[in-house]
Amino acid sequence: MVGGAAMYADKNIIENAVNSADHTTLVAAVKAAGLVDTLSGPGPFTVLAPTNEAFAALPAGTVDNLLKPENKDMLTKILTCHVIAAKALSTDIASMVKADGGKHVVDTVGGCKLTLEDNGGKITVTDENGTVANVTIADVNQSNGVIHVIDKVLTPKM
Repeated sequence: MVGGAAMYADKNIIENAVNSADHTTLVAAVKAAGLVDTLSGPGPFTVLAPTNEAFAALPAGTVDNLLKPENKDMLTKILTCHVIAAKALSTDIASMVKADGGKHVVDTVGGCKLTLEDNGGKITVTDENGTVANVTIADVNQSNGVIHVIDKVLTPKM
């Protein structure tokens, strides 16, 4: 269950995300960026999915500004910084972190570098600006990858 909705492993990331009450802002942003077809594709993808609360915590007006057609490139960059071109379950992340001595850096589809850490069984993701997001719901399996729900919006280095 994510956002009050059942998640089905035989449905893709978009088919499941549209049913989550906690991800309406993310779904609207994905649509505005033109990424629906991409994230409905075969993948595999690992999507770090910020909640509505994570978007609401951004400075006032940020989301409305990003959703404007003239800001589509920036919106796309931000969203693709939440996507890894592989299926990485929390156990995979924990193994990579351990093998790398406590931190594992991963490249995203958007060209961002994220630092993954395992803090006592809790996975955190740090973006290039130092924002630390906590994985609040891990391992939501999809037909084309996996979703990990996070509590912050990650942004590229500006």
